[in-house]
Amino acid sequence: MMEKFRYKSKMAVPKITKVVINTGFGKIVSGKSPSEQKPIQEAILNDLTTIAGQHPTLKKTKKSIAGFKIREGMILGAAAILRGGRMYDFLERLVYTALPRMRDFRGIDRKSFDDKGNLNIGIKEHVIFPEILPEKVKNPFGLEITVVTTANTKEEGIELLSLLGFPIKAE
Repeated sequence: MMEKFRYKSKMAVPKITKVVINTGFGKIVSGKSPSEQKPIQEAILNDLTTIAGQHPTLKKTKKSIAGFKIREGMILGAAAILRGGRMYDFLERLVYTALPRMRDFRGIDRKSFDDKGNLNIGIKEHVIFPEILPEKVKNPFGLEITVVTTANTKEEGIELLSLLGFPIKAE
């Protein structure tokens, strides 16, 4: 990367700073009583903890929306922010085991990168991770995975992640 982008210092080369694993379970729990919501939330949190390797933080709604049966302060999502060793362990499992298990996976689209070189991937079902047993899952949920880099451009981010082994589609 130093030769391709002509960096003057090794410290200028982009790197991955964090990975954010995010899920929303609003559709699954909306319209249900709090006693019905609790076991669903616990099952989702347990699966997300297994996938991420750390306990996720719960995300509450900021305002009420009557049309969606959402009240202010309801817990409708969870997110885990991974850094350091856990981040690299998760990325390794994602790239080498989970993504190849996705149905009709042909590689990560270049449109998934933003202008700053960060990658956003949407996963429809969390059962692609080998830690999750599909026969025990009652409520499959989707995940959003964001890989945050220090790259300045989209091209730098694509090059960084492709050198790290991410299966990125050719143009």
